[in-house]
Amino acid sequence: METYITYRITTKSTRVEFDLPEYSVRRRYQDFDWLRNKLEESQPTHLIPPLPEKFVVKGVVDRFSEEFVETRRKALDKFLKRITDHPVLSFNEHFNVFLTAKDLNAYKKQGMALLTRVGESVKHVTGGYKLRSRPLEFAAIGEYLDTFALKLGTIDRIAQRIIKEEIEYLVELREYGPVYSTWSALEGELAEPLEGVSACIGNCSTALEELTDDMTEDFLPVLREYILYSDSMKSVLKKRDQVQAEYEAKLEAVALRREDRPKVPADVEKCQDRMECFNADLKADMERWQNNKRQDFRQLLMGMADKNIQYYEKCLMAWESIIPLLQEKQEAK
Repeated sequence: METYITYRITTKSTRVEFDLPEYSVRRRYQDFDWLRNKLEESQPTHLIPPLPEKFVVKGVVDRFSEEFVETRRKALDKFLKRITDHPVLSFNEHFNVFLTAKDLNAYKKQGMALLTRVGESVKHVTGGYKLRSRPLEFAAIGEYLDTFALKLGTIDRIAQRIIKEEIEYLVELREYGPVYSTWSALEGELAEPLEGVSACIGNCSTALEELTDDMTEDFLPVLREYILYSDSMKSVLKKRDQVQAEYEAKLEAVALRREDRPKVPADVEKCQDRMECFNADLKADMERWQNNKRQDFRQLLMGMADKNIQYYEKCLMAWESIIPLLQEKQEAK
């Protein structure tokens, strides 16, 4: 018997495309994957937000664990919000059906998803045309995406190592603190200070656990989302290059005919229109993506700073709390 997780999606809208003001449906991960594939097919000139990786949520083994389900739920929720905020994708027919259909499988079987003319054309571009050179602005975008993904990948790997070391340190702290408590049973005047040190270490370990959880649940997922986002943008850029290469090849073929009264064939004009459409949509989506990225990383870094400040403040407070106790014992002497 197959076992899987479903996610409830509640949609409230005043758009005329929706027959009702509110819908509530349940969807599996594979339904989200279907939606993304359909968006890529029908809107090839646009940047489609990435989905969280299907099988890999690092640090989590059980895909039915509460941590796994919650991490994925947040990522899928962000995926839908990205689409909802997009001025074109939010009006896509497949997105509408995804949000409203009680039986999504029936819709899938009907095969109602027809590609747009642009999508149909792009689908038949197999990469047989060779691009001479990208325009400078798109070459700059490609170079930026390569560097951006490289930097995030490095940060992601180092952050994972830091978290691993923090978890190992946390294990040691949990063994370290109780030693002072058991030792206190053997002492007289030192018993209370030793218990204080044990409690202090316990408070520090709790603070470290909270910091590690925040890094795992809030920091790393954003890094991974934007690494996947850069891959999605590269894919759109590659499709744009293919259309440009096709246009250049057809234009060159027309020039070689050397007709007395040369006229640009309709298929060449259509190819030019597709290229211009790609250029406009890609630049608009890139600008929107940059704006979202600045906002997301500003919030991410501010949150990381706050969490680290809170961690060190809790540790400082824990250690400061036992100083009066130690001073009292010294004065008593």
